[in-house]
Formats: sequence, structure tokens, C-alpha cells
Amino acid sequence: MTTSAHQIISKRTSLERALAVMSVCGVLLSIGLIIGIEVIATKIRTCDRALADVTSNSDRSRGGKASKLVGKDSICLSSECVHTASAILGNMDPDVDPCHNFYEFACGSFVKNTAIPDDQPSVDTFSMIDDDLQMQLRSSIEEGIKPNEKIPFRLTKNLYQSCMNKSLIEEMGLEPLFKILRKLRGWPVLTSSWNDEDFDWKEAVYRNRKIGFSVDHFISFDIDVDPKNSSQRMITLDQAWLALPREYLSKGLGNDVVRSYYNYMVDISVILGGDRDRVTKELRESLDFEISLANISMPSEKRRNASELYNPMTIEDLSRVYPSIPWLTYLNRIMEPFVRLEPNEMINVKEPKFIAALEKLMRVTPKRVQANYAIWRVVRDSVDYLDEEIRKRQLTYWTEVTGETEREPRWQECVGVVSGGLSLSVGALYVRKYFDEEAKKNVVEMVSDIRREFRKIIEKVDWMDEETRRAALDKADAMSSFIAYPDELLDDSKLESFYAPLEITPGNYLESVLNLTLFSTEYSLSQLRLPVNKSDWITYGDSAVVNAYYSPNDNSIQFPAGILQGEFFSKDRPQYMNYGAIGFVMGHEITHGFDDQGSQYDKYGNLVEWWKEETKEKFLQKAQCIINQYGNYTDKEVGLNLNGINTQGENIADNGGIKEAYLAYNEWVHRNGPEPLLPGLDYTAQQMFWISAANTWCSKQRAEMLRLDILTDEHSPGEFRVIGPFSNMPEFAKDFKCPLGSKMNPEKKCVIW
Repeated sequence: MTTSAHQIISKRTSLERALAVMSVCGVLLSIGLIIGIEVIATKIRTCDRALADVTSNSDRSRGGKASKLVGKDSICLSSECVHTASAILGNMDPDVDPCHNFYEFACGSFVKNTAIPDDQPSVDTFSMIDDDLQMQLRSSIEEGIKPNEKIPFRLTKNLYQSCMNKSLIEEMGLEPLFKILRKLRGWPVLTSSWNDEDFDWKEAVYRNRKIGFSVDHFISFDIDVDPKNSSQRMITLDQAWLALPREYLSKGLGNDVVRSYYNYMVDISVILGGDRDRVTKELRESLDFEISLANISMPSEKRRNASELYNPMTIEDLSRVYPSIPWLTYLNRIMEPFVRLEPNEMINVKEPKFIAALEKLMRVTPKRVQANYAIWRVVRDSVDYLDEEIRKRQLTYWTEVTGETEREPRWQECVGVVSGGLSLSVGALYVRKYFDEEAKKNVVEMVSDIRREFRKIIEKVDWMDEETRRAALDKADAMSSFIAYPDELLDDSKLESFYAPLEITPGNYLESVLNLTLFSTEYSLSQLRLPVNKSDWITYGDSAVVNAYYSPNDNSIQFPAGILQGEFFSKDRPQYMNYGAIGFVMGHEITHGFDDQGSQYDKYGNLVEWWKEETKEKFLQKAQCIINQYGNYTDKEVGLNLNGINTQGENIADNGGIKEAYLAYNEWVHRNGPEPLLPGLDYTAQQMFWISAANTWCSKQRAEMLRLDILTDEHSPGEFRVIGPFSNMPEFAKDFKCPLGSKMNPEKKCVIW
């Protein structure tokens, strides 16, 4: 007879548990005396709750016979273990049955007690670590420029100073934008005297390209790896990049977000000197045009088959099939001066139907409407870098869309701009000053462990034919990994060579940003004829970031230095915490190579059908189980169902990732022996693994942002990234003794890997 975790009677006495908690609290309170009264109050509340849990009801179990795993004295009381225990206790709601809703059990107090700052749309584990990272970056970037400062770091500090110089930005007012508008031949909505005959949308694209603005407002343009030959690159054309997600724009002005966007357009143009009556009418026409662009675009659900997005055509073919656009001139004007294209150049047209529909749309759209749309997109992209009057209106718009009511501190905004635009130099500053080299060795071992377990899973699954299995094993073995940072970030000469063409001087902030975006665009264009280097340090040099990646074209995984810290990883705490947190993320990225999209690429990163048809059909049936499972989840706060199709890749990766990390941790224990437990937490090491994994996704979001994510994001909300994969794991149900048929141990489970 199985019993739930809440029915288990712990072997440790109430006194032992209370003493363990008191040991944590004593350290926390002594730290609090140093930090301040506010910290003390918070820690006292946390400790009071924890002590109440272990003393008020000795019959209520919160664990699973932890004392059977290690001796009762095997408690880790290092400062890192105390900190970890405090964080876990602060996040948990032990009154929730873990077999009913493990997310609420592991994250319930986090959700109840976390206050979202006015300048943020959400708070989660990633954002909290990123906040710490931003503070570290600020410390390095704000150091004064030395007389012999290397160019990459001088550029970084110059851009930061331009951003922080609010007095100069206010003094310049809107003139930096007006200067750009003059270069772009003006914005029709601001004047009645505008000659339609002077406008050609293609010329507007060329001017954007030369100044540093996006060229993607009508047709997206990229230099991508050739999907069928990952050793070379090709030009890719795609549907327009829109200012609002298609999911909103396609609903028209009846949608609150679209209405807020329209009002924002009107108010910004009035701030720039437009007549309200005129701009209200003309920008409605501009909005209708953008809505039309959304309506002729394909939704994300229909863009998951990479083969359907591979439609190579020569420029000559493009000119014949879509004759209204002078393709050879258009593409050469964007590419100049780097490459001279010929009519036989192969171009990948991801959405041919979009190009055909765009031709028709442009024929029936007045040039004044086209121009108003094109220049609005430039204005919209410039507002961030202007004075506070116009930025205040932007904030009002963002309040309506995301719920944020304040801007983040100026220094934080500026660090974000600098780290996003100069990622290699900022990454170099970060790893040289803050990254722990010993941690890299531990992480390399973890990645190896988790990859080994994924290989075993492939060997054991019973739905693959042997030929496909061998190909899958080959792909898993060929997957390359990039951990922390490339060694080139320690080489000043490499960095100086890369940044040599870039100039940024303190002064015109908007101009500095455009210099940077132009530099990035031209670097990308310059790569077209160069062979693809799949271990390119520039590609994998973005190290000061809290994220992780899988690249299907390279068949590679990347875990930057920025994520290898905080709640995700520490070499000074038990490994069940690390395998549950960063290990889960590692397994997630590895599994991306075998989700519904990654599985379309072979071990070399080429778009090739390497699956036997019968096995592919079985895989798709199992993926459909995941689609149905998540599509039936409803977020209670906003009343929206998840999109099981759009989120399937991330959900498959979550389900495989948690399994791989769990198996890898158990193998680690087999090699190294059992670990000490954390003070005040009466759980086995295996249970702590699950708690650590769930804490990875503890999150608190504003309703506006949650709604936006559910409608547009490929990731499920944090709650379902716990409930979904954990409820599919028999090992979870076993560790928490969840009865079959309970919510966290359903009879029907979805399993692929």
C-alpha cells in the first residue's frame, strides 16, 4: 500500500529538526546584524515559520526518512549550505501536499511573499541571478578609463558613459532623432507637404541599412547557416519583423494591447510635433498596414517543420516569380560593400507565400501609408535613447502591456545596453574578475555525466529501430559543448582585432547605439562567403549572460559563465542541489537536439531526414501526447490555456532534461557515496534533487506579462515546467511516495526520452 509524502513519519525527532533549524537561524541572524534591521526581520520570519513547522506537529512529515540515507550527524553547516537551506525554506510551502501540486509545495511561499518591483514585469530565479550579475558588471564597467585602456574596454566604458550622461541627453532633446528623420527624407505624418513620388520602400530599407536601423520591417533579411550544408552560409528572406507579436496584431484594434500600441503611436508623433487630428487618421492607416503584414504572416504553430522553411531559389528565379521587386539590386544594396551578388546566387525564401502576398499588399497600399509605417518603426526603435519626456510616454505604454510602472535604475538600463551590444568585451571583463575556474571543472564533469545518461536512454527506448538508434547515438556523441567562456576572451589582441572597426565616443547616445548596431550588421554581412567555424569563439563568446543554448546547425550546447552561479550552481554545496538546478538546464539543452525541431538535423547540423519512417511516426505520436498534456493546462490567474504546439519543443526538453539530470545524480552518488543533508530540511538527497529542480522555475509574474508569455513564448510558465515533467516521472512519484492516480502521479504519463 502506497502512502503520500504527507503521511510519512520522519525518523528524526522534533528536537533534532528544531536544533537543525536553529543552527541555520543563528548564522542568518548574525549575518543580519551586519547587514541591517530589514534583513533581520525577514530572516526572523523565515526562521519562525521553519521552527513552527518542525515543532508544532511532530506527526506531520515534510520529508522521506532522510536519516536512513546518512547518519543523523551528517548535516552540512557550511556558510553555503546554510545559505542554500535558507533559500529553500523561504521558497517552500510545506503545508501543500507535494503529491497534489509540487510547484506550490516547492515555490508556494516564493509566490505568496515575493513582491515584484515596480520596474520589473516578473521575478524568478533567472532574473535574481541576473540582478547579481548586473551588479558585478556595473562594478567593472564603472571603473575609470585608464590611460592605456585597451580598445574593447574603452568602447565599453564610452558607451556606458554616453548612456549615463542624462544631462547631455536632456540638453540634446529630440534633435538626435530629428537629425535621423532628415536623413530618411522626413516622416509624412508630421507634415502635409510631402511628395508621394519621392518615396520607394526599398530605398527606405537601404537608408536604414546605412544608418544602422533594421532592414526587416517589410521583409526580414539574414545571413544564416545553410540548413542543408552547415559548413557554409546563405542569405535568408523571411516574413516581416513586426513591432507587436502577430498573435496580438491579428486581433486588430479590438485587442487592448493593440489599442495601447496605436495610442502610443499617436502620442509619440504628437510629441514630435504632429497635428493630433492628422496623425490620428494617418497612423490608423499605418497600423492597418502593419495588421495586414501580420495577417499574411504564418503563425508560429505552422513554422516548426524546418523542411517547409527551406525553399532555395536563385535571384534570377526570385525576379521571375516575384517581379515587382528588383531582387538583384535590392539584395546587393543591402550587402554592399562586402559581396557582389550574381543572378545565380541561391537565396532561402522561408515563406514564399508571404512574399507573394506582400507584392499584392504593396500594390494596393498608398506610398504615404508605406512611408508612415517605415518611419514609425525607426521612431519606435529610437525612443529608448532620447530624453525623458518621450520616454515617459513609452513607460505608460509598457505599463499597459507588461504592468511595469517604473523604469529600472539608469545604471541597470545602461549595463543592459552595453552588455547586449558589446557582449565580448563585457564578457571578458566579467570572467577575468569574477569567474571561478575551479567551478568550470565541476561543470564539465556534470555535462559529461548527463550526456552519458542521455546516451543510455537512447540505448534503452523501445520505440526506435536499430538504424535510427545508431544515428541518434552518433548525434549525441558528436554534440559539442561550450562551457563558461572561450579562452580568447583572455586575449586582448583577439578582442582588439574584432572591435577594430568600431568607434564609440562619449556624446550623442543614439548615434553611439546606431554605430554599434551598424557594426554588428556589417560583421554579419561580411561572413557570407566565409566557411562556418563551428567552434568560433565569437559565436560562443557571450559569457556574461544568465542563459543556456542548443544550436541545431552546430549540434552544440552552451552554458555561459553567467549562469554557473547562484541558485543554479555552487561547488560548495551538495551535488543534489547542482544536478537538480543547472543539471536540469543541461539536460534540457541536450534534449533540444532531439525535440520536434532539433530532431530534424543530423549530427553535423544539416537538415536531413535521418529517421526511419515508422520510428518517426512513433516519435510524433509521443510528441502529440506532450502537446495534449500541456495544451490542457490552464493558468488560473489569467484563465488562458497553454499552447501545446508552440511549447512542445521546450516541454520535450524539460521532460528529457529532468530525467537525465536525476539519473546522472544517482550515478554520481554511486561513485562518490551519499552526501550530507541541509540543516532544517528533513528530506532525502533524492527529494532535495526534486526540490532544487523545482526551485529553478519559482516565478512571480504580473498578469499582463503572464498573458503575453502564454500567447507568444515557446516556454511554458514556471508552474507547468515543474508539474508537467515531474508528473511524467515514476522516479519522482517513488521518491515522494505519491499514490498512483494522484495529480503528481497520473496513471497516463507522456514519455519520449
